[in-house]
Amino acid sequence: MRSLSASLSAGRSDTSGRSRPREVYAGLTMSPETVPPRARPGPHPVACVRGADVDYAAGLRWQGEAMQAVRERGAEALALIEHRPVYTMGRRGGRASLRTPPEELRASVVDVDRGGDITWHGPGQIVGYPVLGLRARGMAAADYVHALEALLIEVLAAFDVSASVVAGRPGVWVDGAKVAAIGVAIRGGVSRHGFALNVVPDLSWFEDIVPCGIDDASVTSMARLLGHAPSMDAVVTATRRAFEARFDSVLHDAAPAWVDEEAVTA
Repeated sequence: MRSLSASLSAGRSDTSGRSRPREVYAGLTMSPETVPPRARPGPHPVACVRGADVDYAAGLRWQGEAMQAVRERGAEALALIEHRPVYTMGRRGGRASLRTPPEELRASVVDVDRGGDITWHGPGQIVGYPVLGLRARGMAAADYVHALEALLIEVLAAFDVSASVVAGRPGVWVDGAKVAAIGVAIRGGVSRHGFALNVVPDLSWFEDIVPCGIDDASVTSMARLLGHAPSMDAVVTATRRAFEARFDSVLHDAAPAWVDEEAVTA
């Protein structure tokens, strides 16, 4: 198994060493702190990994490796992947958000440390995990969430989908239906978890839960809004472009930690 540190070039890290109590903010778990401005000029190098049919546990391990790399002055990283079907329950969630008994669900429920409630990940959905040194970038937590929302709105606009944010409801919405969810965590000034954009998933997976704990709203997808299924590769390309613009970054491809190195280079 290829280690993440071998795939990332030198970059920045969190150097403050401070640790404060965590707080939850609008789908966000964070450690509040004063964020100094970034001194290094020019765009940030960010390693970008892709993957499909990725086990959720493997994605969590990748994030842990990526966070450690950033702390050790490695490059920041972004994963754009499709998971195997799984339900994830954030820190604000509870079993009351299940419409179906856990033993009858078609996928397992995993408790995670991000903000927000329950959601689903699986095929046809692009999950983005930005692992960024927010403190080193001088980016406050709320600004980070807003940047993710703006990024997703730009991606949807590239496909002529007009989306927006709704006050008090994290994520991105179209006509009262959520098309993209956001739930992140920040530890020591480094981000993990991220966003999930519904491109062409089987939306019936959401019927067994109260998505994001919001029982008076529905879930939609790009395919439903457009009347046809856009190419996943095209949406990933648009996401990469929007990420580079929003986060002043240059993405370079890296081998994901969940893929055997021989399979990558064969």
